[in-house]
Amino acid sequence: MLLDCGEGAQRQLSRYGLRTLKISHVFITHLHGDHYFGLPGLVTSMALFGRSEPLTIVGPPALSSIMQVLITESDAHLPFEVRYVATQCNETAVVVETEQFSVTSIPLKHRIPCTGFIIKEKCPERRLNVDACTRYQVPVGEYDEIKWGKDYPSSQFGLVKNEILTTAGHINRNYAYITDTIFDKDYLLPHIKGVDLLYHEATFLQEREQRAHETFHSTALQAAITAQAAGVKQLMIGHFSARYNDAIPLVEEARSIFPNTLEAIEGVTISIGDPSAQVGVG
Repeated sequence: MLLDCGEGAQRQLSRYGLRTLKISHVFITHLHGDHYFGLPGLVTSMALFGRSEPLTIVGPPALSSIMQVLITESDAHLPFEVRYVATQCNETAVVVETEQFSVTSIPLKHRIPCTGFIIKEKCPERRLNVDACTRYQVPVGEYDEIKWGKDYPSSQFGLVKNEILTTAGHINRNYAYITDTIFDKDYLLPHIKGVDLLYHEATFLQEREQRAHETFHSTALQAAITAQAAGVKQLMIGHFSARYNDAIPLVEEARSIFPNTLEAIEGVTISIGDPSAQVGVG
């Protein structure tokens, strides 16, 4: 999945060896150009590369008509289906649900309608103990539900607890993408509490708090305060103002409140939920 698609997105994807045809979902937070001007080019390039699989685009309601005009007027022909899902600016909503993950949109407080996204992994969190399942004569047809934590009611052995039939396995991860919003931690807390990784915009240093407020953005310190209050495991900050040639002061400011803060750096991969992906490691 791709979260926002600013101008130059295709070049960066190519630069880091990321195949555009593998993208199944694109999520656009709002209609400021730095967040979606690269989308028309990306979609039409997918057609040139021979894409045939459907593409889901999630974003503000007007995005569908904007894209359709650009595609029609440029006489572009898409050999694949584009499915548009409109985000809501007044309420949270599940915008995508698959067997592997779900995505919820959250209205943010910006100058124009804007939403953040919470991505939650959906996989069985237990591994089958096949020997135990055989011992307790569990039918194969019950295996899937047991991997999700279900006990097995046996006519011969009574209720066989799940911990007997399984061992600890995969732990589902979650990621919050919060960009372009005025500081309001109390509003965000119920949505981002305890997430494995929080991306939060940090446009300014705290010394420009008034400017951040005027432009409906946040400071690095405010992002860290939000992360600390929400008890997230890790914070990543980005969306820095062009006035800053060096992100180190912003990262240091955030770390003064929330030590486990990372800078969003182009080309760097972060493994969500990986204990080794901590500040000062790697």
